[in-house]
Amino acid sequence: MSAREFNFAQFDGLRRNALVVGCAGLLLSLVQLFLNPQTFFRSYLFAFIFWIAFPLGSMAVLMMHHLTGGGWGYVIRRPLEAATRTLWIPAILYVPLLLGMRYLYVWTRPGAAADPLVQPRHFYLNVPFFLVRSVIYFGVWFWLSRALNRWSAEQDESSDPALSARLSGISGPGIVLYALTISFASIDWVMSLEPTWFSSIYGMVFIVAQALVAMAFIILIARRLTEGEPIATVATPVRFNDLGNLLLTFVMLWAYFSFSQFLIIWSGNLPDEISWYMSRARGSWAGLALILIVFHFAVPFFLLLSRSVKRHRALSFVASLLIVLSLLDMFWLIEPSFDSAAPRFHWSDVTLILGVGGVWLWSFFGELRARSLLPRHDPRLAEVLEHAAEH
Repeated sequence: MSAREFNFAQFDGLRRNALVVGCAGLLLSLVQLFLNPQTFFRSYLFAFIFWIAFPLGSMAVLMMHHLTGGGWGYVIRRPLEAATRTLWIPAILYVPLLLGMRYLYVWTRPGAAADPLVQPRHFYLNVPFFLVRSVIYFGVWFWLSRALNRWSAEQDESSDPALSARLSGISGPGIVLYALTISFASIDWVMSLEPTWFSSIYGMVFIVAQALVAMAFIILIARRLTEGEPIATVATPVRFNDLGNLLLTFVMLWAYFSFSQFLIIWSGNLPDEISWYMSRARGSWAGLALILIVFHFAVPFFLLLSRSVKRHRALSFVASLLIVLSLLDMFWLIEPSFDSAAPRFHWSDVTLILGVGGVWLWSFFGELRARSLLPRHDPRLAEVLEHAAEH
């Protein structure tokens, strides 16, 4: 293992480039806003939903680590915490979505309350209540992020074992709050694009998708961090095997919930439910669904069964593949709500993915270097270091 300290200069370069790309992407996207506002806001929603998964999914994985105390978590704990501290970026970027609601959600338009199909849901799908719920979601997420990061920072300064108990104690209720808020947020932001359709496990699909894409991203960061100390000390092949197993678990859960939703709705064969899948299972949309089945599940599943893949650099390839396919998965979930004829990629889809993502990555790399890469006084860290020395 390398004895040198990790050199953050490479991340500084990535951070500068991310900011340049992000600002350029957002500025170029403004052209679409003036040319075709509806297309702009469709692309913006797609980019926003994809990138907010990174900090929120990281929060879920971080709380899992605090609950279980597994040695795998010390390799990725600091990147996870850094990701959660970037929530202010999606909070700011959420404001334009509020300004463009009438282009996205049919229930916000004049006369929607009188529509016999929308009227039974109007008590929930109305703009004032939508805004209140959004404030609650971000309030819960900011509160959880602040508590997890504040007590972690205090742990760096103190060896008080009560801090570990606090982190574990808040993580149990925190995961419940996370699951509830993400479930309702996915209903508000995505499922209500088609207000006459409903799925009882739609929120679970998004919860697992967020954890999956966040885990894949953090594995890529952890691999880079092993180029220097202190992560090189704890990042043994056994630990990356654990991370690969966790990634495999999320892949299987994504497939399980996605297929369960399909099976329940398809077997019910009710016109107001099956139409959602019919628009996503015809023509080119069916081809995209097949790509997701093969490359978002089958290929990663079989690759992650291999211990050799999980313990070596091939794990980075699988993680990168899953990030790209997660992007296509979000596109498959969102875009047919606007155009079910065939997948149509607009140039603003690309510029806004780069724009929102560039700004978020700029914030993430800044937060990553703000603290030490290992928690200094976590009472369980000594056992992890001893295990690493034996391997």
